[in-house]
Parts: sequence; structure tokens; C-alpha cells
Amino acid sequence: MSSSEPATGFFKPYDTRGYFDEMLEADGGIRPHYRRFLQRLDSLTPAEFKARQEAVDLSFLRQGITFNVYGDAKGSERIFPFDLVPRIIPAREWEHLEAGLIQRITALNLFLHDIYHDQHILNDGTIPAPYVLSARHFRREFVNFQVPRDTYIHICGTDIIRDDQGRYLVLEDNARCPSGVSYVLENRRALKRTFPRSFEAIGVRPVEQYPNELVTVLQHVAPAGVADPTVVLLTPGAYNSAYFEHTYLARQMGIEIVEGRDLFVRDQHVFMRTTKGLQPVHVIYRRIDDDFLDPTVFRRDSALGVPGLVNAIRAGNVSLANSIGTGVADDKVIYRFVPAMIKYYLDQEPILPNVDTYLANEEDDRRYILEHIEQLVVKAANEAGGYGMLIGPRASKAECDEFRRRVAAEPRNYIAQPVISLSRHPTYADGGFAGRHIDLRPFILYGEKPVIIPGGLTRVALRAGSLVVNSSQGGGSKDTWVLYGDE
Repeated sequence: MSSSEPATGFFKPYDTRGYFDEMLEADGGIRPHYRRFLQRLDSLTPAEFKARQEAVDLSFLRQGITFNVYGDAKGSERIFPFDLVPRIIPAREWEHLEAGLIQRITALNLFLHDIYHDQHILNDGTIPAPYVLSARHFRREFVNFQVPRDTYIHICGTDIIRDDQGRYLVLEDNARCPSGVSYVLENRRALKRTFPRSFEAIGVRPVEQYPNELVTVLQHVAPAGVADPTVVLLTPGAYNSAYFEHTYLARQMGIEIVEGRDLFVRDQHVFMRTTKGLQPVHVIYRRIDDDFLDPTVFRRDSALGVPGLVNAIRAGNVSLANSIGTGVADDKVIYRFVPAMIKYYLDQEPILPNVDTYLANEEDDRRYILEHIEQLVVKAANEAGGYGMLIGPRASKAECDEFRRRVAAEPRNYIAQPVISLSRHPTYADGGFAGRHIDLRPFILYGEKPVIIPGGLTRVALRAGSLVVNSSQGGGSKDTWVLYGDE
């Protein structure tokens, strides 16, 4: 029997069988770190709660808090669904997560520096060299290039899940242009309006400092000798899926948002066109993939980038965050080797374990994948947003056969993992509360020292039974509360 208090009000009855529920024990009791919030929630009637949820939805609509879905006949722009019940993490669990995330980004930065310089980890066979050298985002053009302060990943969004035993596991690292932090900040603002006296009374750590911390990181990597650097955010434009976030962050940081056409290079220096004339640019927070940054080096057909930008970077006159070439760390095949990186560079055991991963390019793993595909999650190595993925137990025979064909034809491009029963959280649906699967994307900043805002983006699969939390696949989000204490 659990010593926790029994569920009352909104959460009775509520099914906790077969899953790890973030709020409720297996016997239906309330976990200690949720008690103070639920006391406040239980003071509301169902009608009052529904009215507050509708008020937040309307507020998001009016503010244009949206994301874009490419190729959808219903229209590209959507309001990002938000659930009022926060995901709460006690202090001791957050300390564990924070330590694991700092360990991970430290190892990833050391790995990236190594593979673009001495390649020790490849030469001694700790990671098979062909996996790195054949990675889609490995940039041979930047081998032996010295990035500012030896830092490649300045902003990382690492996706974390919990299994049916409540263990935290890393699902993947997003090291190129991680998105979602604007929703973290707006979700917090929304809940502060909805439960205005709860944060101080419950002891919730703040997240509002993120834009200031991000500016500090960007200024930290400015070219040598620049005392007051001009920082800009480079966006692909209004049709990008994260354009709301781009404009939001630029506004919060007090920097200019620019498109490629707003910048040009002269004498290996970058300038921004303004109404007051030309202004030098020293740091670019890019939200554009490598391929589109400079049409003279990468994709010739790119109209999004800045011709000559790479030469300016090579000359040390402008810095880029994240650095070119970080996409190797996004590759789901390379993800398999992060625990080995941690051991290799830090001589430590991973604090946050990976999900068990099979590489289709390995003969034994490939045979296992092809024979057991109906029981596995199969992912393309460089896809994101829930695309290029098969969830075997929920797929049709035709879908499984199609993925068998893909894996056999292009094994380097596929991995497979066991189906993890993601933890669930009470979520408002159809006038009541039901368990929905969630994950967590904390945002790690790596400047003079690593900084992680306490919490992150909790994504929730709003469709009953769905394991896909991505907004493009029908997911929504929750505010994430990290407590100063454990209750």
C-alpha cells in the first residue's frame, strides 16, 4: 500500500494500470510533490476549470502562439494545444536530470571537437569511423577548423522519457536548431495567470531568465576583440514551422531577427541592412540548417542563406550558434554511441541511460530488426517531428513490409528500439481527465558554464493511446514545474 494520500475530486476514478503515472501511485494515491497543487485544483468546480482552460486557449489564439504543419490540406498554421495541469518534478529528480544533461552535452562537445580535429575516437575504433564519416551532417569542409572557445553545441534540446518503472531515459539529442523553448516561456505565463498565487506557495523555480541566459551565451562566443557584439537571429522566414518561436525569442532577447536577404558579406565581414544604414554583425543565432546557410559552399539553390558567410566564419569575423557540423550529434545512429563517448572523454558512467538501440547497418542487428519489426519502433536516422518512423505494434502488415524494404535497401539510415511504455500524466480531455503519454525536452545552454532552465517542454500525446508527442502529429504541451524541495 502507498503512504500517499488518496486521489479526490478530478482524479477519481482514474486508471493507473499498466503505466507509470507522474501524478498518481499505482494504487491511486497522490505522489507527495503533487499534493499542494491538487489542493488548489480541488477548490475549483469542473465548470470553473473548463472556463480557465478555454480562457487560455483563447489567449493563445489571440497571441498567435502557433506552429506550422507542412503539406497539410487543412492549412499550415495551428494553435499549439496546451493542457492546464502541470507536470511537476521534485528537486531530487531534477538534480539527477541536470547532472546527466550537463554530462551529456560536455561529452558531445568533446566528441565534435575530436572528430573535426584529431579523430582519436575513430582511429582507435571506439566508434567505427564509417558511421561518422558517412553521416549526412558531417561537414568535411570544417575539418581542422577552430570554432570559438572549442564549443560546437551552444543550445541543445535533449528529449527525455520515463519507462514503466519510472526510470529516466534519453531518447535523442537535438543539437542543430532545437525548438520549443518559446512554448516553455508562454506556458509559464499562461499558468501564472490561471493560478496566480500557486507558484510562490508551492515553491516553483522560475524559467523567465532563459532569454537573458541565451544572450549571455551568444555574446560569450563573439569574435575576439569585440567588446559589444551585435547578435542577430537568422530565420528561414514566416513559413518555417518554428517562426513564432524565432520572432518571440528575438523580441525577448532584444536582438534583430533577420532573413538571409537582410545580410551580406563584404571583405569577409557580415553586415545587416537597416533603416539607418549598414551595421556589422558579430554573432548569428541561426535557425537554419547547414545546407541552406551559404549557397557558395552548400546547396547552390538556397535562397535562405548568405553568400560568403562561411568565408566570414573561417576568417573569425562572425560566430555561429550552433556551429556548422553539429548535426552529426543529431544522427540517431551516432546517438547509440553517446554512452561510449561519456566513458571515453570523461571516464564516467552515463548518469542518464540511452534507450536500447539496434543499428540496421550491423548484420546481427539488421536480422533482428527484420525478424521482429512488428515489436519495434523503427526510425530513420535523420528525420524529426515524428516523421520517418514506424511503431511496429500499431502498424499494419503493409506498413511493416514497407519498412522492411526500406531497412534492407538503406541500412545505414535506420535504427530500431524496443517500444517504451512512456509515462503518463492526467490530461484534460473530453470534459474530464485521462492519462496521456508525455516526454520532456529540457534546454541546455553551454557557454562559460552549462546552464539549464529548471523544467523544459513537456509534450503530451493528446490522442488516447498514442505514443507520438510531436505537435505535427497531434501533440500538445504542459507547463513543467521544478520544485525547490521534494514536496
